[in-house]
This record gives sequence, C-alpha cells and structure tokens, in this order.
Amino acid sequence: MSTIRGQRVGFGATYGLEPFDPARLADDVRRAKALGYDLFCLSDHLNTSHPTLETWTALTWAAAATERIEVMTNVLGLPYRHPAVTAKMAETLDRLSGGRLVLGLGTGGYDREFSAFGLAERTPGQKVAALGEALEIVRGLWREPDVSFSGDHFHLDGARIEPRPSHHIPIWLGSYGPRALRLTGRTADGWIPSLTRLSLDEAVAMRDTVLDAARAAGRDPDEITCAANIVVAFGGPDPPPPAEITGGAEAIAERVTAIVEAGFTFVNAMFRDAEARERFAIEVIPLVRQATAR
Repeated sequence: MSTIRGQRVGFGATYGLEPFDPARLADDVRRAKALGYDLFCLSDHLNTSHPTLETWTALTWAAAATERIEVMTNVLGLPYRHPAVTAKMAETLDRLSGGRLVLGLGTGGYDREFSAFGLAERTPGQKVAALGEALEIVRGLWREPDVSFSGDHFHLDGARIEPRPSHHIPIWLGSYGPRALRLTGRTADGWIPSLTRLSLDEAVAMRDTVLDAARAAGRDPDEITCAANIVVAFGGPDPPPPAEITGGAEAIAERVTAIVEAGFTFVNAMFRDAEARERFAIEVIPLVRQATAR
C-alpha cells in the first residue's frame, strides 16, 4: 500500500446513510472486505426519528460475518454507556473478533440524543473532563487487576474485568475543541474528525494542535493515526452540498488525495447506497493510491 510519511494509507466504509436493511449487514461487511476496505464502521445514534441499529450488537454481528476486516465504533457517544462497561464490552468484542476492534470514542455531539434518554447532560468543558476520565477507566481496567477511581463524573471501587486484553486495543477519538484536541494528542492512538463538520483547512489546523500536544507529552506524533470521515456521492446535485464529496471518480479521487496529502492517512467514507461503496473501492481508491504513492 502507498504511504504518507511512513504511515499506511487505509480506507474504511462507514455504515449508516444507506437505506435501513438489517438483513444485508453481514453481506455488506463481507463485500466491503472483498472490495479491499481495511475497516468497517458503525456510527452510534440511538435516539433518532429513522431506524438505526444499536452499535455494539450490530458490530459484533458484522465481525462474526468476517475473518480479517477490522471493525470500529465511529464513534461511541460517551453518555450512552458507562466507561467501565465499555471497557468490558470492547475487550469481549476484540477477543471474539481475533483482535480486530478499533474503539472510537467521542463526548457526544448532539445533546438532545442524551437528554431524551435521561442521560448525563454536560457543558463542553465537562464533556472533555468526562472523556479524559473515561480513557483512564477503560485503559486502567484493561491493564490493572483492579481499579478504584474517584472523578467528577465517574467512580469505581475495586472494579476488575477478566480476562483483560491480550494486546493493545487502539482508541481513536472524535474530538474538535482545543481541550479535546490536546487530550487526543496526549492520550489517543488516533484522531477521527468528520469533514462534514469542518473544512479541510480547519481540520489541518486541528491536526497541528493534536500533534503539538503529542510532542509536548513526549510522544512520537507519527504514532497517532490521523483519519477523516467523509460522505461520498457519485454525481450528485449541482451545486453539491458543502459537506459531501461529489462528482465522477476522478473528481472524487482528487478531493480524497488532497485529504491524504494534508496528513490524513486513513479515510472513512460513508455512502448513500451500496453501489457508491462499490464504485469508490473499484474506481476511486486505486487512483488515490497511485497519486499518493508518487
């Protein structure tokens, strides 16, 4: 595979915009693997007006249908699940899948989703603090025989999970604000913003914040995978929606190549139908790999 600054350029398929059809999930993830995608992702929106799948249950089903493709939560909304429970769930899914889980976490960007369920409503600063506590809890339970923790948002008293992970499970954070970006640089294995929410120039500036925080913490910034979520539509309306990458294969490849060359070595694409997912793999990914290999 081609590389940017020594990192492998990878591609993921994020499931969520396509018409709701649970019967297709296993076939879709198997097809994604056959098409050469490196990662199969599911988003985490439970309180919605349209049908969705619960992320952990569906991702376990997807992992069981395949043997090699990695699976990812893109990303879990922190208020939905206590971090200690998330640690146990992640260890189980990673073990059952043969070590194929990437744990994506976020503070939860849509407050109404959580207030509707009667879950924690936090200020922006509290969200970052809670995410930091959650990371300590998850990694502590993965690493230590028992964990006690007293924070502003979470508490543990001699908690333990068995078995603990047999290898390092990567954690990618979907973060945006300055404090959250610095937390990502200090602690996370990857950063995964959505380019539907910000421009590429804004994402590059945020990426600099992440990598500067990594250096300040004594980390090698190249150890952090900088990924990007995108929405892709072949053809599309004219003018195209600002949040989508549209056009023919060459035009889409040019946009994706610019994202990769800006330093995002993993691209997770979301599509409105299975045909677009096929075309992206067959027509676009080879062009991007060819362009970024030069």
